[in-house]
Amino acid sequence: MMRRFLLYLHTGRSSALRGLAQVIHEMRNRGVRTGILDQQLTEMREADPALLPDGLLEAIDGPDVDIVHDLDPAIDELVIVLGGDGTILRALEIAREHSVPVHGVNLGHVGFLAESEAADLATTVHRLLDGDYSIEKRGTLNIEVYDAEDRMVAAEWALNEASLEKSDRQKMVHVVIEIDGRPVSTFGCDGVILSTSTGSTAYGFSAGGPVVWPEVDAFLVVPLAAHALFARPLVLGRSSEAAIEITADNTCSAVLTMDGRRVLDVHAGMRIESVLSPNSIQFARLTHTPFADRLVEKFELPVDGWRGRGHDDPAAQER
Repeated sequence: MMRRFLLYLHTGRSSALRGLAQVIHEMRNRGVRTGILDQQLTEMREADPALLPDGLLEAIDGPDVDIVHDLDPAIDELVIVLGGDGTILRALEIAREHSVPVHGVNLGHVGFLAESEAADLATTVHRLLDGDYSIEKRGTLNIEVYDAEDRMVAAEWALNEASLEKSDRQKMVHVVIEIDGRPVSTFGCDGVILSTSTGSTAYGFSAGGPVVWPEVDAFLVVPLAAHALFARPLVLGRSSEAAIEITADNTCSAVLTMDGRRVLDVHAGMRIESVLSPNSIQFARLTHTPFADRLVEKFELPVDGWRGRGHDDPAAQER
């Protein structure tokens, strides 16, 4: 049976293009086909020639590389992403629909969604080809938007967050927060973030929300600069539904952005409903690094002076 891995990359970054050439080489040696999206190939052909490694376009034109319009779940085992978290989020828009696992190779900065580093790319590719990985599922949000007449005008999803933000810097957007069908608070604010556990280290964290461990099946409501006595972040479970209503007398328009990519204009009287989706994202993981260690590494947190328990402590071994 033919094996193929889809490659998705940041086509404007030279390190990602060099990584693409290396992955094609490693996969060719193992007799596995490489898939590249036609749109990404167009971007590479139109890129600054100085960014392209020697022989990359010739390698892409080789007989073991398929130029495809979309992912094929009957053939593509996995998506390898070369880039930062933004590139991974773009790749997930393709992979989520087909439930194909994604593995991110970090070429960005913080890179919470990526796992591997470019320096270990050859080892990473061989382990993925050997099936030496586990699947980690991450929850997503379902977002529905209704107009003032309660007609649904959009159905979206988000892995990190859906952020409602005011369009006019000189005004506030006035909202009512509803939880499980009951009003909780109303206030003027710069906006409101609806965040997953995965997104709690992204925009929600910057806005003062809590860090939530990825395995916690929850989502957050985080107000942005709210003028209210009760405007703290809320943590909701799977059975809950959160809604944001833009008040009918609101004079400030706003935008709703999913994962920093897909944007929708919203206006007075409109309503945004959010629940945890029954569909999850699948990541191919090579290691089982504790999330606390990832926090320390990515945020460069100080841990000097930590003693901890000895490795021969039975309690430590049980953990």
